[in-house]
Amino acid sequence: MDSTRQNNRTRWTLFAVLALMYILVYFYRISLAVVAGDITRELHLTPEQLGTLSGMMFYVYAAAQIPLGPMIDRLGSRLVISGCGVLTTLGGILFSRADTLAVAMVARMLIGAGTASVLMATFTLFSHWFSKQEFGRVSGFMVATGNLGNLAATAPLALAVGAFGWRSSFLAVGAAQAVVTLLVFITVQDRPDKGTAHEEPASIRKISMMAAWGEIFGTRDFWLLGILAFFWYGNYLALQALWGGPYLMELLHLSRGTAGSMLMFTSFGFIVGSSFVDTVARRFFRSYKKTLMAGQLALLLLMTAFLGWSEALPQPLLAGLFFVVGLAVSSGVMIYPIIRSMFPVGIVGTALTSLNFYVLMGAALTQQVMGVIVGSFGGRGGSISGGALHTAFLFPIAGLALSIALYSRARGYGQLS
Repeated sequence: MDSTRQNNRTRWTLFAVLALMYILVYFYRISLAVVAGDITRELHLTPEQLGTLSGMMFYVYAAAQIPLGPMIDRLGSRLVISGCGVLTTLGGILFSRADTLAVAMVARMLIGAGTASVLMATFTLFSHWFSKQEFGRVSGFMVATGNLGNLAATAPLALAVGAFGWRSSFLAVGAAQAVVTLLVFITVQDRPDKGTAHEEPASIRKISMMAAWGEIFGTRDFWLLGILAFFWYGNYLALQALWGGPYLMELLHLSRGTAGSMLMFTSFGFIVGSSFVDTVARRFFRSYKKTLMAGQLALLLLMTAFLGWSEALPQPLLAGLFFVVGLAVSSGVMIYPIIRSMFPVGIVGTALTSLNFYVLMGAALTQQVMGVIVGSFGGRGGSISGGALHTAFLFPIAGLALSIALYSRARGYGQLS
């Protein structure tokens, strides 16, 4: 009994430490939306360059998933997260000092490489510490907690930038990253000391890297889930990480602080939804796939607001819209327990990072393609027209509609009794 209690206490301590790291990951993903105007002015960026700067972190993040999966399965989550944390620290500090687009791009690349391992390595660690039945709940809690970084990157960041400037604000975050990285290295443990009942003996057989990739990419439903993950996260980051800020400030003429507050409501919705989505899946849909599909259909409908009709809403209803968007987005975390149910624990790190490649490529490509579309309208004096942003948002919305139709043909992995 004492060992069970100690094991339970240890795994939730690990959760808390890794959550601190993931909060910083989310901060870096989202924070550019609030400071986009400042960086554009200081570095003299065009909309295309701003989209590329934002997307660069996600391109590197996505590319890093390929080697990171086997590294996590073989070296363990602690070493991989700690090593990558050093890169994030360097990138964060460099970004705060960037005076040219080239320097900012290098900094974003370091941040992308550094943050790439955190969530998937954490989920791999959870697969050893928590049972399959617990995995959906604990992964949802981790995403919900990580969204505190999302919150910090909206209205609080806007206030900090107003008081101290964007450079000092990002320098402080870089210092915090160094402290948390050291904490992970000191405290995180990859597996329980005496083994765990959460690892199925038949599933922890050693599988070569090529055999693992062959099994993963040879599964048709993995591809269908990957396409949906691409446009799920592409829609979310298009709004929350970059183009939501210009949309609110240019089209609705909101101040930076008010725009940050609106984006913060999306974060609130994501946190609330991620905390309860596993319960919804178990009690109402009895299926991770059905929960994912319902949420994505809701997201598709809500994202059409940014084709124009949201501009007619008074601010209280606009805040409600952003909150409900966050709720719908939270259904996307169901992709992780679905993957956990598709493949054995021995290759779960590789499977998770392979799926995350689609997630981050969705974020990178969507933001950059939208930047190209916005830039093609050639706004005067750096201004962005409503027609430009409406047309740009058509890309992720149409892609999400197509991916939902495709994923409806997948098998029902993650069926719950």
